[in-house]
Amino acid sequence: MIGAILFHWILLFWTALAVIVCISLFFVNAPYGRYARRGWGRTINPKWGWFIMELPSFLLPYLFFFFSPRSQDITAFLFLLMWEVHYVQRALIFPFIMKKSPYRMPLLVMFLALFFNIINSYLNSGFLFVLSKPYGMGWLLDGRFICGAVLFLTGYIINIHSDSILRGLRKPGELAYKIPQKGLFRYISSPNYFGEIMEWTGWAVATWSLPGAAFALWTTANLAPRALSNHKWYKRTFPEYPSRRKALIPFLI
Repeated sequence: MIGAILFHWILLFWTALAVIVCISLFFVNAPYGRYARRGWGRTINPKWGWFIMELPSFLLPYLFFFFSPRSQDITAFLFLLMWEVHYVQRALIFPFIMKKSPYRMPLLVMFLALFFNIINSYLNSGFLFVLSKPYGMGWLLDGRFICGAVLFLTGYIINIHSDSILRGLRKPGELAYKIPQKGLFRYISSPNYFGEIMEWTGWAVATWSLPGAAFALWTTANLAPRALSNHKWYKRTFPEYPSRRKALIPFLI
């Protein structure tokens, strides 16, 4: 009972913190990528920064699952599979296929992201594989799981495809930014962020859980302000930038 009470207090604090972070990021751009700047301390190669900060999200759910009483539960295994479909790519593949960047990642950013991934993995894995009531096989036929899984898979495909388009913009040795034109980039400036927000919204629906909803909130809190900043940056940097292109949601925002 004490573990469950502590878990829910952490979840409540975590959700409130997401709102604070979201508001802050509308005023201060996180200092990595095109917004990298001096004054944030020591830096690291972004490939290794990404690998280190994403690794807990790859490892911790495995540990929770295999050492929990749900390790033989098919529904729990499918939740783990959905999670790892994203994080195998994000932790073990994405960092090492990134194009060379002229910018380094501040260690502060890496450690903040590392902290986020540890807490986020703990909340989602702890709930799904330890604290929640077993979902049972019937959950796989529930409309919430089906709709959530479809949203998750669609968002994942959009995210991967959009990242691939961005990598393809630069020829070997090139460092300059260019205007992406393919895929959903025809309609929005950050379809990779749109896809990731869709993914974790789908996760929240498929698991129908408060930790899943908190993850979707955090994803939106981090990526929506950055998508709006990216849109402004593109328009400021490229006078020929398509005027009808939106920032994050096609035809709307």
